[in-house]
Amino acid sequence: MPMIENITIGQYVPGNSLIHRMEARTKILAILFFMITLFLINNLIGLALAFLFTAFIILLSKLPVQYLLRGLRPLLIILIFTLVLNLLFTPGEVLAQAGPLKITAEGIWRAFLMTSRIVLLVLGTSILTLTTSPISLTDGIERLLSPGKKLGIPSHELAMMMSIALRFIPTLIEETMKIMKAQMARGANFESGNVFQRAKNMVPILVPLFVGAFRRADDLAMAMEARCYRGGDNRTKMKEVRVGLIDYLALLGTALYCGATVATRYINIMV
Repeated sequence: MPMIENITIGQYVPGNSLIHRMEARTKILAILFFMITLFLINNLIGLALAFLFTAFIILLSKLPVQYLLRGLRPLLIILIFTLVLNLLFTPGEVLAQAGPLKITAEGIWRAFLMTSRIVLLVLGTSILTLTTSPISLTDGIERLLSPGKKLGIPSHELAMMMSIALRFIPTLIEETMKIMKAQMARGANFESGNVFQRAKNMVPILVPLFVGAFRRADDLAMAMEARCYRGGDNRTKMKEVRVGLIDYLALLGTALYCGATVATRYINIMV
């Protein structure tokens, strides 16, 4: 079956783990700081620390590891492309050479670092969406953007658009699978042929998919208008969510991780 059904970003898995019970704002802030620190890593110690931190969060979330790793399959081509590009075109000490292509010691490290960053980014964002319901995610984004209302930033509308976009991912995946099965029942072949043939075979899928997506968006807009939806003006919450002890401990743990990661940058300098 195509790798599209392996996409995990945008999905939600109900649960009662510590990560599930955390407030959405805490998880959003934690993943933002985690993403920033990934780009500050410049040595093996920092990278090992990031992998250990991610493994610890996966353990606390009680999410199936195989399910998380399955979400990396659609990115396999991107990972291979990143690996080869950095491996062959990074200047430095030449270890092997075949014509204009060179493998350098710096290229091996950079290829490993860049692919590891992509893997950790995907795992981090997947954990966020898999452990946070779309409603909670919307409320969290809106609360984080609420200070911008004084500057005229439509925080509620932005949060709603982000939430709808995430919610549409599994819907579009399901719609794509239905279209592909219908096309395969009519004799379409999506598994064989070269890259150009496979791209050509995707046209009968993309056209009805875009038509269905626009139809769903139009139905959603009409439903919201029929219910007199007016954004965040004077809207109240059915459930008031408060930051608890778990959230403070999570932010403290994230701060310690970020501090340790930044500290690893100076190890090479001191050595």
